Amino acid sequence: MKAYKKSKTKGRLTLPSEENFYDQTIEMIERLGADAIRDSDGTKLPDDIKDLEGVDIYTTYFTARGDNSFAASVPFEWSRYYLLSDFVTATCDQVEIDFTRDYYKEQIKPDYDYDPKVWWEVIDRTTGQVVDPKDWQVNQETNIVTIKALPFHQYSVTFLAYGIWDPVHMYNYITNSWTDVPKDIPFDIRYPRSNEYVEKIFEKWLEENPKTDVVRFTTFFYQFSLIFNRLGLEKHVDWFGYTNSISPEAMKAFEKEYGYRLRPEDIVDEGYYNSTFRVPSKAFLDYIDFTSKFVAQRAKRLVDMAHSHGKKAIMFLGDHWIGVEPHGKYFKDIGLDGVVGSVGDGVTLRLISDIDTPMTEGRFLPYFFPDTFYEGNDPTIEAKDNWIKARRALVRSPLDRIGYGGYMSLAYKFPDFIDYIQGLADEFRDIYDTVSKGTAYKFAKVAILNSWGKLRTWAPYTVAHGKKYKLSYSYMGMLEALAGMDVDVDFINFDDVKAGRLKDYDLVINAGDAYTAFSGGQAFLDPELLEKIRSFVYQGGGFIGLGDPSAYQKNGRFFQLSDVLGLDVEKGFSQSNNKYFTKAVESHFILEDLVEPLDFGQSKKDVYAISEDTEILEYSKDEVHMAANNYGKGRSFYMAGMPYSLQNTRILRRAIAYVCHKEEDFKKYYADDLRLEVAAYPDLKKFAVINNSLDQVRSTVYDGKKNPRDLVLEPGQLLWIKEE
Repeated sequence: MKAYKKSKTKGRLTLPSEENFYDQTIEMIERLGADAIRDSDGTKLPDDIKDLEGVDIYTTYFTARGDNSFAASVPFEWSRYYLLSDFVTATCDQVEIDFTRDYYKEQIKPDYDYDPKVWWEVIDRTTGQVVDPKDWQVNQETNIVTIKALPFHQYSVTFLAYGIWDPVHMYNYITNSWTDVPKDIPFDIRYPRSNEYVEKIFEKWLEENPKTDVVRFTTFFYQFSLIFNRLGLEKHVDWFGYTNSISPEAMKAFEKEYGYRLRPEDIVDEGYYNSTFRVPSKAFLDYIDFTSKFVAQRAKRLVDMAHSHGKKAIMFLGDHWIGVEPHGKYFKDIGLDGVVGSVGDGVTLRLISDIDTPMTEGRFLPYFFPDTFYEGNDPTIEAKDNWIKARRALVRSPLDRIGYGGYMSLAYKFPDFIDYIQGLADEFRDIYDTVSKGTAYKFAKVAILNSWGKLRTWAPYTVAHGKKYKLSYSYMGMLEALAGMDVDVDFINFDDVKAGRLKDYDLVINAGDAYTAFSGGQAFLDPELLEKIRSFVYQGGGFIGLGDPSAYQKNGRFFQLSDVLGLDVEKGFSQSNNKYFTKAVESHFILEDLVEPLDFGQSKKDVYAISEDTEILEYSKDEVHMAANNYGKGRSFYMAGMPYSLQNTRILRRAIAYVCHKEEDFKKYYADDLRLEVAAYPDLKKFAVINNSLDQVRSTVYDGKKNPRDLVLEPGQLLWIKEE
């Protein structure tokens, strides 16, 4: 074995290992200071590695997949989906729909075991009416539905389907070019034999795995929405989707408990599948509550079994995590010892670190998979980007542990990468040892207002692992900025506002596209809601809107809080009315740190000022993209979009200080150069200066008394400073 440099510190780090990798595993433990070893999907830990002293053994456990011999014995109990066909236009009085045409045949197959006439729906999408079952027939050989139709109306079929290949296993199978691995068949514990088997086989597993210290559930029973098209490419992905948790048995149990019956349409939702961007219906919120309660009850039984064998139980925040809402009302009942999830950026770090659980652990990127670790590529680039994004959130809300996943044998071939994550692990432990002992300085309390509220804390606009949709990155930047900013952040819904919760905050932020769950849609037609927000701002509170805040076309306005914002949007109805106010201010507190052109992301069109008192901060293309407004004793700020950048982070911090009337305190724990941020712990009399760039930065930095000092920080450096 070659000589190598051992880690300066040890602990709080989990590494993957695999068979035929013993000596290298020892080396990696010593180089990186790991205190836990894990397997991954597709790998196993041999006994010689499990026998290592002073190292906890994490073992991945799948509750409802990975046992095809059992699954083959209960085909009626395989997992199910409600899926929607294409919309098809009838050109005569009969139309045929090949409803499985665009689905991957190796992932799903139609379920004819339940009567389609009872459990399926055919809908006239032109009228929105359900077609009487006597007016359509299904051919079970060809998977074609023939409908008695009205010419030039569109029709769709909502059908029940079995899941015959677990979608995450399928993804890993394709990504890692597996060829000789059985395709996992998922089964559903709503059904009696599967429910009984899950506990029976877990008890057997616990007895046969005495060397496992930590059971890492991946996760429990229901996979997030991940549907592939006929080419094996992703067709529909929603990390929060409940599409794969449904079954007729679930619907029967739901009706018994809630007093009404769900429709297939409540699940497919016109083809949107209740995407996290949709304003949730009462039926869907009830279904989330129903499924979460069921999952918590069954998961607790497994966790208790693990505890009875002297093992800890943690869950992976991903894969089969549906029904395990970590900020929901049933999560604590499960009794987990911890949560582990993938960290794609600061937002996903906070999504994990802010969960109320005894231990939080983040899987950092890149995963040790062949799509990153191949000859000619430098995985260190992704690792640096991932760490710099995550670190600024870490100092605000620390994880208890970090780790990596995949094949260590791949990463081992990249010595520069190993050197980098060795330093990263030491820096993490140094950060944790400091920030876990103190309380971070925060200059404002911020409420993010949307339809989901606390249930989806740090989850708005998220795909997973830091990925972004085209129309959401303009808002994700706001969350990413806040994840590492010196502010308190809570997530509230519209009922919270009506219950008087705004009094607990300095400002409220509403950000999103019109009619989505994050802007709020029809919620802003509620007079009580509008009264509460207007009163809050008028009496001195702050309001920040991004994109289409409070948007719903009604009562002569598009922005229902247009008076608070000093803005509205031309939707084509008032083009005959002149828009007089177009002159931007020459300077403003919010704009003092601009170093590059403003970036509004997708931006918004045709926003205009409704008053001469509106302070237009940016005007171009005959429209407003940024503005501030006084409203009684309070203030508002508007921006057409906010992708993540260092400049937009500074703009948001200035905007928060401005709408909260806290400009005088702005330079407490502050750096002039926007590539730097300051995280302070007054009770420890320490603050950290963080270089969020890969540049050497010279800047003036201010302590808690606004005393300046000139510093030079190396690329990516974090520097701790003692206060006088």
